Amino acid sequence: MAEVAAAAAGSTAGAAMRVQSISQSGQSRVPPQYVQPVQTRPGNRAPGFDNIPSVDLSEFNPASRDRVREEIGPACRDWGAFHVIGHGVPPALLERVRAVGRAFFEEFPMEEKVKYACDASSAATEGYGSRMLENDDVVLDWRDYFDHHSLPLSRRNPSRWPHHPPDYRQVVAEYSDQMALLASKLLGLISESLGLPTSCIEDSVGEFYQNITISFYPPCPQPDLTLGLQAHSDMGAVTLLIQDDVGGLQVLKDGEWVMVQPVTDAIVVILADQTEIITNGAYRSAEHRAITNGSRARLSVATFHDPAKSKRISPASGLASGSSPPRYRDVVYGDYVSSWYTKGPKGKRNLDGLLL
Repeated sequence: MAEVAAAAAGSTAGAAMRVQSISQSGQSRVPPQYVQPVQTRPGNRAPGFDNIPSVDLSEFNPASRDRVREEIGPACRDWGAFHVIGHGVPPALLERVRAVGRAFFEEFPMEEKVKYACDASSAATEGYGSRMLENDDVVLDWRDYFDHHSLPLSRRNPSRWPHHPPDYRQVVAEYSDQMALLASKLLGLISESLGLPTSCIEDSVGEFYQNITISFYPPCPQPDLTLGLQAHSDMGAVTLLIQDDVGGLQVLKDGEWVMVQPVTDAIVVILADQTEIITNGAYRSAEHRAITNGSRARLSVATFHDPAKSKRISPASGLASGSSPPRYRDVVYGDYVSSWYTKGPKGKRNLDGLLL
């Protein structure tokens, strides 16, 4: 109960009640603001599916490039998400970024954690938080998180990141750089799989604005009533995510929720809304969510690669012509972000609003 009191005290720093504190208080029922409507509660898992597709880059060379493109194409078209293995990111780094994230949430006292609280009065600010949306009437996610502004380097200020454990800041910075390289490589392959120049999607996106969000999902006394993260598609270009062995990520496929089973050393690639626009709907952004666990805490690390707020996004000219007219209106990315945070995600409704 001391942590509950500490979290409440942290409200003066813009902190809301933390889910971790609620979980540790020993309550047998979740507070009502975390209870999902009946129609969005967990369930409805797809029979016959046990995972998303997987693409192996371990023997990536000119001779295998066609094979990789042929595997990426259906994964992007039918799922909007896939595992990538053999990606070149050191497994030790993947494990270390999970370890420093877990150390912050599980070893740092609450009174220290709230010193890094994000600004609760505005959306998408850097730091330690528990809710992402501006609306007061939304059902809350069973999740705490720490969001890092990591790229461009002008946004990266490690002094705003936790100082425990001692290598936290170094690990996150190294992880940021590795994820940016992989995102660039993957967007090149995705472009090529559509017959576009390698740099097409990345040129459309421009310089990566990268955020790294470490999400912590504490044990939940009523996992059948809650969600760790409500159904949504990501706003930007591409998200690279790693999870621990607990699992809980689900992707919507043909109206059914498919569990993304953890794969050792794999990275989950999630196409986001701006890539669906750029590909003129040939490839889809993945609608996904996170479920909760009744007995075990779960941790994931999502790295978002987005355009600048001033960037105007439109379908690629090579995919939008007289015989295949544009399916989406142009949009300034900053306007899209404002709509997302103001209205809430609710699946893919923000992207659907741009359909012509």
